[in-house]
Amino acid sequence: MKRTHSDGNREFNPETLALGYGYDPELSQQAVKPPIFLTSTFQFSSAAEGKRFFELAYGLREQEEGEARGLIYSRLNNPNLQMFEERMAAWDQTEVGATFATGMAAISTAVLALVKPGDAVISTSPVYGGTHYLFQHILPTFGVTVKFVDAGDGAAEAVRAAAQELGPDKVRVVFIETPANPNIEHSDIAAIAAVAQELSQAHEGPDVVTIVDNTVLGPVFQRPAPLGADIVLYSATKFLGGHSDLVAGVATGPASLMRGIRDLRTILGTVTTPFNGWLLLRSLETVSVRMRRQAKSARSLARILVEHPRVTRVLHPSLLEPGSSQHELWDRQCTGHGSLLSFEVDGGEAAAFDVLDRFEVFRLAVSLGGTESLVEHPMSMTHADVPPADLEALGVSAGMIRVSVGLEHMSDLKRDMLHALGG
Repeated sequence: MKRTHSDGNREFNPETLALGYGYDPELSQQAVKPPIFLTSTFQFSSAAEGKRFFELAYGLREQEEGEARGLIYSRLNNPNLQMFEERMAAWDQTEVGATFATGMAAISTAVLALVKPGDAVISTSPVYGGTHYLFQHILPTFGVTVKFVDAGDGAAEAVRAAAQELGPDKVRVVFIETPANPNIEHSDIAAIAAVAQELSQAHEGPDVVTIVDNTVLGPVFQRPAPLGADIVLYSATKFLGGHSDLVAGVATGPASLMRGIRDLRTILGTVTTPFNGWLLLRSLETVSVRMRRQAKSARSLARILVEHPRVTRVLHPSLLEPGSSQHELWDRQCTGHGSLLSFEVDGGEAAAFDVLDRFEVFRLAVSLGGTESLVEHPMSMTHADVPPADLEALGVSAGMIRVSVGLEHMSDLKRDMLHALGG
């Protein structure tokens, strides 16, 4: 299956491409679905072919027009991974994809491929706890400076100000997580990407690269690349995998940037397994259906929580006030509300723990985007590495509970939520 239809050469929709793009049944005994290519190495038809494949793999020559990268070794490429990467790039409207062992492997490999000692990274905050740890504790040991700016309405101007403080010529990466986890603040991708372009034009040297962690809403409800993002990242463990039975990550972007990221992935060995690639292909076929159903249930739960006397605050895009800057940004940047929400109860950590321990349908576990509904306590769990005072300043309190809404029947979710809240 090609990316475009022969009738008018129009590109297929992502939901259609997810079911067949990049796969030729004739190469697999006419199987309708791709088999699992559980192999570490691949046989060459000739020594000359092996030489050509390695020349491309190690960048010893430019890829010729129409020339495909040959299969060598599953640390470099594998049919299951390649099909998933092609389908993700098509969904993101980018050129090239790369699959990783975890979401953090995708983030760390991408950033390390782009920075060197003396460079600076600007990141919105809050970000996922693992990302925060990488930026706060790991990158500085390599001589890379990281500055955080608050996610939300003023993020673009905050990035511009941070760049002036750091030195515009030092900034190499601008990292955005939107909506932010767990305070659900949206940051303007187009505006921040425009600032990155301004910084690139203001000095000689490499361009400033805009990276967006699109895990929470993408690829169904948000597409950063058409808005100006260079690299789009996901924890594929979440909605893309969608069944809480794998860990993986994926990045997509232009071939010029992805080449270096893929090369570093090869050397660091941060690629995922063929079996994970097959599982991701399976899950990508239903991601649109799952995410839309989960978002519908999350919207209903958000309305229930707003009315509950023990709940002091509910954060979900469906509750954004029409006319507000956040609603205007969401309306311009997104096509759906998603299924991640947070709410706050009076009484701090003790009250939150009391609620968490009473759930029977919702599972008390970290992660999000699976078929099952999950609840967790951000301050002491997913974001435990971030100082509590910093979290409080970002609106993440000790009484906050994060919810990932799954596919259970809505009546059961409602009954369980009310039971956990004590009525």
